[in-house]
Amino acid sequence: MQQYRPSGFGLLPPVVKNLLIINGLFFLATISLSKVLHIDLTEYLGLHFPGSQHFGVWQLVSYMFMHAGFEHILFNMFALWMFGNVLENVWGPKRFLNYYLITGIGAGLMQWLVAYIRMQPLLPLLTADEIHMVFTQGADVLKQGMNYRDEAMGSLNGIVNSSTIGASGAVFGILLAFGMMFPNSLIYLYFAIPVKAKYFVMGYGAVELYLGVSGSSDGVAHFAHLGGMIFGFFVIMYWKKKGKLF
Repeated sequence: MQQYRPSGFGLLPPVVKNLLIINGLFFLATISLSKVLHIDLTEYLGLHFPGSQHFGVWQLVSYMFMHAGFEHILFNMFALWMFGNVLENVWGPKRFLNYYLITGIGAGLMQWLVAYIRMQPLLPLLTADEIHMVFTQGADVLKQGMNYRDEAMGSLNGIVNSSTIGASGAVFGILLAFGMMFPNSLIYLYFAIPVKAKYFVMGYGAVELYLGVSGSSDGVAHFAHLGGMIFGFFVIMYWKKKGKLF
């Protein structure tokens, strides 16, 4: 039975190493610009719903390099280090980078789809002017730490003008790939409890689905995580069909 053991930073393949460095630099830039120049990089690089005040097409990529805090980036980079190392050594840099970007972008698209679905029951409750106000002014309202008194407007504003950040979608895609390619490899939970990769991935996916469907208010984009896994699954199945997995 295969057992996974991570290597040191100096032995990491180039794409994983550079992704770790880039994410770290973005994190430091976010903190520095916020404290020194009072610039919120999340407004420009975080993923926003199309049509919102801060929307930009580049955000489908840039949001993957933004993180909300030290624990957020630590978890994502630790998982990238652990599992990305193995996958890049098997696939090579180009294929691994393509997979990482596809799953990250796929996670963003899933987040947009879920936001669009959540918006639909709210739109009939509002006038055209109220909807226009949310899209054109709502971000400024949230920036002031406030929201609209009208419940439907407030809910729509939270959907349209909240940002999504983090490499989690791509990281969940990597977890899915590791579980599919090395299903019997052991992952040590809390560095002590051995669990086969396939069960670890299935369990994580089930938890994310439950939290997403139950409407968890923990501020985590659970459906984006699932989106990374879903896109990753189809990419791997396509490569498998073409005989390109190894």
